[in-house]
Formats: sequence, structure tokens, C-alpha cells
Amino acid sequence: MRIVSLVPSITELLYTLGLEQEVIGITKFCIHPQAWFRTKTRVGGTKTLNLEKIIALKPDLIIANKEENVKEQVEVLAGRFPVLLTDVNDYTGALAMIRELGDHTNRKEEAHALTAVIEDAFASLDTGPPCTAVYFIWKDPWMTVGGDTFINDMMQKAGFINLYAPFNRYPVADLNALQAHPPEYFILASEPYPFGEQHKAALQELYPDVKILLADGELFSWYGSRMLKAPAYFRRLRMPR
Repeated sequence: MRIVSLVPSITELLYTLGLEQEVIGITKFCIHPQAWFRTKTRVGGTKTLNLEKIIALKPDLIIANKEENVKEQVEVLAGRFPVLLTDVNDYTGALAMIRELGDHTNRKEEAHALTAVIEDAFASLDTGPPCTAVYFIWKDPWMTVGGDTFINDMMQKAGFINLYAPFNRYPVADLNALQAHPPEYFILASEPYPFGEQHKAALQELYPDVKILLADGELFSWYGSRMLKAPAYFRRLRMPR
């Protein structure tokens, strides 16, 4: 089987499932594992695919995602090759996707074993009393996550109550409204916007009473085998500093 992955988190999952020989193409954002990033053919960005390069690879299976990839580009590819279009919006959906991927890649046993380990790790996760939070993914405008996202589910697993859960997808946050009713935590993700210490300091001046965390965005947003690392990370994130 010749596989092209158009989704960074799923590329890492394919590696975990032992598909070293089968995966022939990845995107420039598929940074895990590093060995694949250095050696596999890169087929453009997730939203700027090089269709000619993908077609030249003659894949038996292309793995795409409804949110990560551009619909029109996926449709062009689907007219020529088998495409598995994933759509992950919560924890349960992520586990189902892993099992479905195992079915499509002759790794059914490995996929089911992986989801069992992930479920066990999350079952033992205890982060204490839940706290209100806003999770920022972008700046200018300040964007956050709604209740119908995978990140929202991971926030809940990590012990946070998402103040923007009543909204859909990725709303723009109203900083003035938040000053009137601030959450207990602001979470500044490392991706897609690279928040750093300077952003934390600037926000802390405006909200001196809010705890501000710089968080590994991959562990909140990457569905797949990276979920193995999330429970331990969520425990550390909530520890008093």
C-alpha cells in the first residue's frame, strides 16, 4: 500500500501503527516523527497541496481531514484516488478515527490496542476541581475555541470549563467582556499562533488576577497517538507553580 497523509497528527499516528514503508508522502507541517519529516516526500502545506506531486506518487490511499484540508483540493484527489476523509470533533471521535484508520491500513489489531491504552490513561486522569478557562489559538484578532471542537473536549479532560463552549468552532474573543467577567485561567497555545512569554506578560498586565498558562498546543489539538502523552501533561499543567 502507498499512503499519502495530509494531516500532521495522523502522520504521527501512521508512524505509531508501524507504517514506515507504506507512507510515501506527507505535508510540510508533518513534523513528527522527525525521521519522516527529513526523508518522506513533502507534498505542500495542509491547505496548499501540490496536487501534481501527489498525483505523481500514485497513492493507493490518501488520508485527509475536513478541517485541515481544502475541500476543493480533496475533491480533485478523490476523483483519482481512494481518499479517507476524517472529521474529528471530540475525544470519542478521535478514538473512532484511530480504529477506522487501522481498518483501512491493515493495522486493526494495533489500532485497537492503541485506543485501549489511551482510554486507560484518560480514565485515571484526575486534575482536581474544574476551573473556568479561555483557550487562545490566535492573536489580532484574539481567537478561541468553541464547544464543538476537539480542543474543547481536551480542555474538559484537563479540568477546564471552556467559557466559549456555547459558541461554535473558532470564535473571536471579546477581551472587554472578559475583563468584566474574567475566567480563572487563560491558556495560550503554542500553535497555530506561537504564543510566548511576551504575550503572557502583556496579557497578565490587563488581567492581573487570571492565571495564564503557556501550553503545548499539540497536546490539546493533535488527535491520534499524541493523545498518549496528554494525560500526564494535563496533570502537570494544573499543578501549583
